[in-house]
Amino acid sequence: MSSSRTSQTAFAPTQLAVARLAFRPFFLLAALFSILSLMVWFAFWHGDILLRPQGGLMFWHQHEMLFGFATAVVAGFLLTAVQNWTGLASLKGGPLLGLVALWLAARVLMAFPLGLPGALVAAIDLAFLPLVAAVMASLVIRAKRWRNLVFLPALGLLTLANLLMHLGVLTGKAELIRPAAHLAVLLITLLMVVVGGRVIAMFTAKRLGLTRKPAIAALEYASLGSVMAVVLGQLLVALGVALPPALLAGLMGLAALANLVRFARWGGQHSWREPLLWGLHLSYAFIPVGLVMWALALLAGSRADAALHALTIGGMGTMMLSMMARVSLGHTARPIRTLPGIGVALALMVAAALLRSPVLALFPQITHWTYNLGIIFWCLAYGVFLFHYTGPLLSPRADGKDG
Repeated sequence: MSSSRTSQTAFAPTQLAVARLAFRPFFLLAALFSILSLMVWFAFWHGDILLRPQGGLMFWHQHEMLFGFATAVVAGFLLTAVQNWTGLASLKGGPLLGLVALWLAARVLMAFPLGLPGALVAAIDLAFLPLVAAVMASLVIRAKRWRNLVFLPALGLLTLANLLMHLGVLTGKAELIRPAAHLAVLLITLLMVVVGGRVIAMFTAKRLGLTRKPAIAALEYASLGSVMAVVLGQLLVALGVALPPALLAGLMGLAALANLVRFARWGGQHSWREPLLWGLHLSYAFIPVGLVMWALALLAGSRADAALHALTIGGMGTMMLSMMARVSLGHTARPIRTLPGIGVALALMVAAALLRSPVLALFPQITHWTYNLGIIFWCLAYGVFLFHYTGPLLSPRADGKDG
């Protein structure tokens, strides 16, 4: 009887290293999923149809890079960070594995709908972010760490953007999809502005022994407030309000300027020897770049695809890779250092962003090459991450503690 009890304890979900904190399963799965999904997109770009997913491959690509890859990283980061912010234990064990299973089920059904009603597939996909928000809200409210409530409206609006994208497919109203996807990109950009402002200057000063410049309250309010205003403007557009393009372009210009000034005060010019630092700085630099490109596209009445990829590849993809590489070391009690090839991986992400956004905007005749190289560079970069971090993320902490 006792040996049976011991056996059950040994295989309890809480004993699995991968189930001890959310960053472990979600960082691994997000990196792997991004590679697999971009391989499918690469094949489609070359004329091969490997999937017949929900909404078609064009919809699937934009939806899954946002609500498959990006939200997995966001969930892994927030559900791990909230434990530090509140001092309360975050999701782990069976409940965490249940949340992972929900995310996986949505990814499988989005790729292989299996003849299920589209509304059911959408409902399974839509359930993920509200659950993440509920866990965060519970911990933040119990600990009375009110400043972290800022993440909850963002998660709620991300859910709304996801709903609008699904409604576009289910009702055949394609005009719903693109504005909702744009809203999701801007919401994730807002999260990068919040998190980047909290950690980039601090990491840089601490690692390089610099004196950190005190934050300027007005600049902080301008940086965050202007991006929030852009999000609000795009929310109105996604809900069908005919907002003048020049107004949204003006808000984006202000947001770009404020965040450029903010970024310039963080000492990024001193970080060139530290890839885990310059990766964060360069990823943040793509935020004003992307916003300026988007504003110019609005004023010209053209599509904002190049701007979107500046924000998604240069901002989102690069910042997430850099943060995942750092968090995965720190939270497994390993020295925070740049592992071999991680600097190259981050450089590949920056190169992919440059090719897919400003270079493509200037030289549209080389679209084929920029698409191909952008996809290949991303896959190589995240492949390096998986090579180094799969072992640590699946193993207990080096110091034997829980987490």
